[in-house]
Amino acid sequence: MEYPITPAVRYLREKKVEFVPHLYDYVEKGGAKESARQLGVDVHSVIKTLVFETTEKKPLVVLMHGDREVSTKSLARHLGVKTIEPVTPEKATKLTGYLVGGTSPFGMRTMMPVYVERTIFGLDRILVNGGKRGFLVEIDPDALRLLEVAEVEVGIEN
Repeated sequence: MEYPITPAVRYLREKKVEFVPHLYDYVEKGGAKESARQLGVDVHSVIKTLVFETTEKKPLVVLMHGDREVSTKSLARHLGVKTIEPVTPEKATKLTGYLVGGTSPFGMRTMMPVYVERTIFGLDRILVNGGKRGFLVEIDPDALRLLEVAEVEVGIEN
């Protein structure tokens, strides 16, 4: 199967992480639900890569289940900062090197702290973005630990 060779793919290969590539037709604003529907997988196992920043404009990444939102209040409390909010799509692209909708936690342009919703590690397999819109990679969730992640519990039903 032909799939794009992105910084994320290069990172996974370099770290000898086994992955299964999945291509789908990217739908603007379709998000995790749309990719899960097209690939016939549970949206809970499709992991979103979200870029936020603190009041002090310090960027950070949160990995969250496709069927959950991030409680920015809980996350701000956890980090001991006043507020946390999503960055603009332009800023996210500048920080990660990826277009929004194609953001991978692997091979990002800027090193940022990565927070992972704790329950993600309880899944057998997860699908995360492979660095391009319409391209997910299926991996063992433990592969996320290569990123020196911190586990959090900040997910809320959406």
